[in-house]
Amino acid sequence: MEFDVKNIKIEEFNYPLPDERIAKHPLEQRDKCKLLLRKDGEISEHIFSEIPDLLPAKSTLVYNNTRVINARLRFHKSEGGALIEIFCLEPLAPRDYAQSFASTTECEWLCFVGNSKRWKSGALFMRLTVEGKEIILSAERDGRSGNAFVVRFSWDNDDVSFASILDAIGEIPIPPYLNRNTEPTDLTDYQTVFSKIDGSVAAPTAGLHFTDEVLNEVDKRGIIRRELTLHVGAGTFQPVKSENIGEHEMHTEFISVTRELLEGLINAQGKIIAVGTTSVRTLESLYYIGVSLHNHPEDAEKALHVEQWIPYEYDNSLSTKDALQAIVNYLDATNQTVMVGSTQIIIAPSYKFHVVDGIITNFHQPQSTLLLLVSAFVEGKWKEIYDFALNHDFRFLSYGDSCLFL
Repeated sequence: MEFDVKNIKIEEFNYPLPDERIAKHPLEQRDKCKLLLRKDGEISEHIFSEIPDLLPAKSTLVYNNTRVINARLRFHKSEGGALIEIFCLEPLAPRDYAQSFASTTECEWLCFVGNSKRWKSGALFMRLTVEGKEIILSAERDGRSGNAFVVRFSWDNDDVSFASILDAIGEIPIPPYLNRNTEPTDLTDYQTVFSKIDGSVAAPTAGLHFTDEVLNEVDKRGIIRRELTLHVGAGTFQPVKSENIGEHEMHTEFISVTRELLEGLINAQGKIIAVGTTSVRTLESLYYIGVSLHNHPEDAEKALHVEQWIPYEYDNSLSTKDALQAIVNYLDATNQTVMVGSTQIIIAPSYKFHVVDGIITNFHQPQSTLLLLVSAFVEGKWKEIYDFALNHDFRFLSYGDSCLFL
């Protein structure tokens, strides 16, 4: 009987995770967390600061440079009225992240709204000070998309940008499974040392363990560092609620890669190591974007979005280098140096990896799409890895310990 990835039952990816094993805060020294290494089927325990010596020689290390924004805003309907929490997910007008953050006077975002039943109509207002300037910020609902709302923000000072407003009153949206409020330390703890492109509502947490000292050691070993951008959406926390994964709809995330990165991947001398599942999803999506551009260069707009099940429906015979070269050719033909696209890719058991040779990642939630990705990479051996971690006092989830799979 032919294997159908859509028939995978999510209950097969469950495991007991006691609350005390979920790290509520990171270690004071990021790079002193534990590191589980799985190489050639063997599992061993290390400290993360040892990772430069554990990476294969001549490797290319690829990490996500996205930066978490202060995406959570708290309004009151009126003085002393109901609290309405607005969680910014992605920009709608302007659609581009950078343009939206630079907006003055107004912009529109897709948002989750907490306590939405208490906000059926009318605008919410907030008086605040931004960079020494007094402004009045308003929020109005302008439609709905699934379980999210279209929210139009406007303010009365064109010297103030939306980015400045978020910095002034927004909160870092730490993961819900931490079961605590955002604390001042999260402003730095929940950002990687290489974060610089605003846009995520969740951190690419595998990168949180890196320090400047570790990166310096990586450089000394001759390991090449490359960057990409995937803005992590709230869907990263979305559990799989369907019995079979075929009924689960993956969220869309926006990706941006430079021509320089593509050339670096094409000419890589050694293994390509992805830092985090977001980097894995981006790198593997590049293969399918390249295949689409190679096969249908006339339909570039469609090619720049990777649909959820494409990896299991496409002919995978095109080489990785040829697929990546097709993207370079597209950029050259359109006089661009950066490719911007989007992906809904789901990586699950039976997936064939085309770009990634190794993964640095954290320990993920039970019954999550991230655990499916790990299982795909370690050829179904995720249970023995997670049993080892549970039996050796590893800390789990966003602020927990790390893994290196080769």
